[in-house]
Amino acid sequence: MSDLFQPLHLPNGSVIPNRLAKAAMEENLADAEHAPGPTLIRLYRAWAKGGAGLIITGNVMVDRHALTGPAGVVLEDDTHLPRFRAWAAASRSYGAQAWLQINHPGRQLMASLGQPALGPSAIPVDIPGLSKLFVQPQALDERQIEQIIQRYVTTAALAERAGFTGVQIHAAHGYLFSQFLSPLSNCRSDGWGGSLENRARILLRTVEAVRAQVAPQFCVAVKLNSADFQRGGFEVGDAEAVVKMLAERAVDLVELSGGSYESPAMQGQTRDGSTLAREAYFLEFAERIGQVASMPIMVTGGVRRRAVAERVIERGVAMVGMATALAIEPGLPARWRAGDDIAVPPVVVSWKNRALAAAATQAVVKKQLVLLGSGKPSNAQTSPLLALVGSQLRQRLQARRYRRWVASKGC
Repeated sequence: MSDLFQPLHLPNGSVIPNRLAKAAMEENLADAEHAPGPTLIRLYRAWAKGGAGLIITGNVMVDRHALTGPAGVVLEDDTHLPRFRAWAAASRSYGAQAWLQINHPGRQLMASLGQPALGPSAIPVDIPGLSKLFVQPQALDERQIEQIIQRYVTTAALAERAGFTGVQIHAAHGYLFSQFLSPLSNCRSDGWGGSLENRARILLRTVEAVRAQVAPQFCVAVKLNSADFQRGGFEVGDAEAVVKMLAERAVDLVELSGGSYESPAMQGQTRDGSTLAREAYFLEFAERIGQVASMPIMVTGGVRRRAVAERVIERGVAMVGMATALAIEPGLPARWRAGDDIAVPPVVVSWKNRALAAAATQAVVKKQLVLLGSGKPSNAQTSPLLALVGSQLRQRLQARRYRRWVASKGC
């Protein structure tokens, strides 16, 4: 049997049945109460049936006032825990592990959501021509930082109660913990800024607090940038150092990705001129970081062919994460296991404006999620322009609904 379909034993003793993971994507498919509804549950059942050994949810927010996008899932208390139990059950229905990805957007907060943005420093998102789409952030104070750490702990404990087998703490893609790690967005002079050890403190404290709250067999993972791909930002050497710090805190797996809204390397595009391979974008970084890691490493970014996935495993990386490929063909792992050497075509948007191209790419992928969540087949030939326009219109409606919902909840 191919190494792709060998089990992976994690440091806490739990087992992932194979080496293929459905990596997180932001679905924006929550129901009116910002909980998982029938569409999201149907989508995850399709991925479960597709044969991945690990299913990681899209962003689940620890604070209803801080969403990465409209129609995002929020888990702050047990009000809608039965719906989360149904989501976990669907994700695990064919034997996969199911991890809830937990996150806070920090300064990457859309202005249309009508909420204040918080970050390590009062430094706004800088995307030429699009910066006004994001809120000018305020710098967090010590009390607010401690409150956010506790929010992650609360959400992780609720995930365990709901039947998920782990959580993944998101510290990549320019979200809050990634902002703390980067010297470009963290200019603090207190114990949460300056040295890498200080910039990593909020992540490390959160990992420790979550690990202390959940059962030993419950997995605690981290998603980390291999680099920001912005000059002067978080570098691969920094990632190596943070992985060493995480190794001392009983982390079961580290997923490596890269980039941010400003430099969307996770979609194969960078701001600093770096050239990324068309498949397995971050494999070279993962190999380097894997040499200092004591926990398994997972790499996500662009994998869509079995031969490439096998090469990732052969080169010492423990797990292969796939996102776009499984949005187009959710049954890809099962088909590979059955001997079908199918390759998923890439989603290519060759527009000059990289930010708009990244947004259109994301819109095409999200369209596939809507189709699959509705019980329909995906359509990889979706027009990027139509997908982007439709996505923008849908986001406006979702943002309006979100503002009404959050106002109804009070403080």
